[in-house]
Amino acid sequence: MTSPDDSSAPRSPQEPDAYAERCFRSPSGIATGVLLLGLAAWLGGDAIVRGSGRTPWLALAGLLCAVPLIIAFTVRPAVWAGEDRLLVRNPFRTITLPWSRVDGVRAGYSSEVLADGAKYQLWSIPVSLRQRKTAARRQNQALAEGLATTGAGQSVKAPSDQVIDDLRELAERNAKRAGAQGPVAMRWAYEVIAPAVVGFVLLMVLFATG
Repeated sequence: MTSPDDSSAPRSPQEPDAYAERCFRSPSGIATGVLLLGLAAWLGGDAIVRGSGRTPWLALAGLLCAVPLIIAFTVRPAVWAGEDRLLVRNPFRTITLPWSRVDGVRAGYSSEVLADGAKYQLWSIPVSLRQRKTAARRQNQALAEGLATTGAGQSVKAPSDQVIDDLRELAERNAKRAGAQGPVAMRWAYEVIAPAVVGFVLLMVLFATG
């Protein structure tokens, strides 16, 4: 499940219908990351402080390798959607996608955006098959009762599927905006990759020389 955060920036009086940028993240992923980081800090810190011989060095190298990876796969992923572009922050790279370059947004077993013939996974919008089945069951119940929609006239959908629909609508609506033009840009997250690689190499050296 994802949580959209509306931007708190005030809208210009000249643009009353401006779309406030929203951020989509996975609360369950963040919670898991915090728990894993706490566990790593507890076990690793104890080994560094109380360990003897090579144990503190092994613990330090393990933390240097594991902590960036935990952050990368749990806390780091996010998707920002604005009027001009979609910004996707995945574990090891950040992709900026102007809406004019987005060919489609879809959710099968994972959430994906298609642009310029390439496919980018949306890590912060995980697909829950359980939520999808629950939504389908509620929709079938509504149809059985003669109600095709619920609430304010919206079909029953899983949260991730609703987010994908919102992103697809944004892409279609804003593709021709002047600010939505430009190439797809990608940046590797060296701040995550570098310490993880250094920690892994240090671990291999310690094991090889042990």
